[in-house]
Amino acid sequence: MGLVVQKFGGTSVADADRMREVADHIARTRRQGHQVVVAISAMGKTTDDLIRLAQDVSRVRPGREMDMLLTAGERVSMALLCMALSERGVPAASFTGSQAGIITDTTHMKAKILEVRGDRIRQALAAGQVPVVAGFQGVSQTRDITTLGRGGTDTTAVALAAALGAAVCEIYTDVTGIFTADPRIVPSARRLGRVSFEELLEMTATGCPKPAMRAVEFARNHGVPLHIRSSFTWEPGTWVKEEDPSMEQAIVSAVTHDASEAKVTVTGVPDRPGVAARLFRGLADRAINVDMIVQNASIHGLTDISFSVPKDDLAQSLEVARALAPEIGATDVLGDLDVARVSLIGAGMRTHPGVTATMFETLAANDINIEMISTSSIRISCMVRTGAMEEAVQALHDAFKLS
Repeated sequence: MGLVVQKFGGTSVADADRMREVADHIARTRRQGHQVVVAISAMGKTTDDLIRLAQDVSRVRPGREMDMLLTAGERVSMALLCMALSERGVPAASFTGSQAGIITDTTHMKAKILEVRGDRIRQALAAGQVPVVAGFQGVSQTRDITTLGRGGTDTTAVALAAALGAAVCEIYTDVTGIFTADPRIVPSARRLGRVSFEELLEMTATGCPKPAMRAVEFARNHGVPLHIRSSFTWEPGTWVKEEDPSMEQAIVSAVTHDASEAKVTVTGVPDRPGVAARLFRGLADRAINVDMIVQNASIHGLTDISFSVPKDDLAQSLEVARALAPEIGATDVLGDLDVARVSLIGAGMRTHPGVTATMFETLAANDINIEMISTSSIRISCMVRTGAMEEAVQALHDAFKLS
């Protein structure tokens, strides 16, 4: 018995039937003796439809007005869910992000949560109601409506759980948990019963689409246990908690992949201090997130620098690098969209040598060339050709016996 925060994404409440299913589940949770707070997304593809509508209406779309528009989807969902709960005899009250006391910074379209006051949510709980909070949104310090960006409802749910001292934050999606690989690529992939926050952060950073990385980071920082579950089967899913020091960690927990990155190569760069700093400062000033970086060995005082960026940022990255090329003495700047990243994630890597060697041997045995490499204490990532990505994922999954 305790307080449970339940998050339902767009596919979970895509239509009237799904909305009633969700209401039934919340009612069951209440009958088990729990208090429930709900964070809900817009129905189905509502947000995408609103974005397309804005594009049809105007080429100029101010961030403030886009936020006002996009938050409408969640307001529809929260009101409908409260109606469905009321029909089941469950008292419920809907709240926008601002009514729930979710205070953000002033950045439109990708605001960050600064504080969750939650007074009205606590009052609703004390009155025996189920508070249903519109996800993905808040109110800025200057009292403008803001949205939280991609995966914003996950972040809303975790922030509410942290502020209210919930026992768990349940993230309901269209999958049954976190898997050892994408089941669409590896049909034998296995659902994980438990992963650590650190492992899941690495997984979401390297291609695992759910839950949102910001939400996982928020949960880790505030000690909120997560339970990633399916709203279509309601079966137990994957628990995300701190590592248990009494348990030995799996050497490799999962293989992830990401085809959303591109590669930039700056050739003929003088090998002297400050050149790389100037290049990457220019990219940072344009808010371009650089991931993998490789600098070749210097030959005759010249070197090549390659790095990966999101594909959406490739054009801007090439513009920045080409503008800086005369200043830093580079001879050329090249872009490459035909790349993908494959990664191994596992807390046990810290204490088990040989993982890197096995990964490289497996890729070599399948004639898959490695173009870039990056590592952390529990992750190894390799950049390969896009066409080799799925074969690499399957081969590595088999090599480390993750099925």
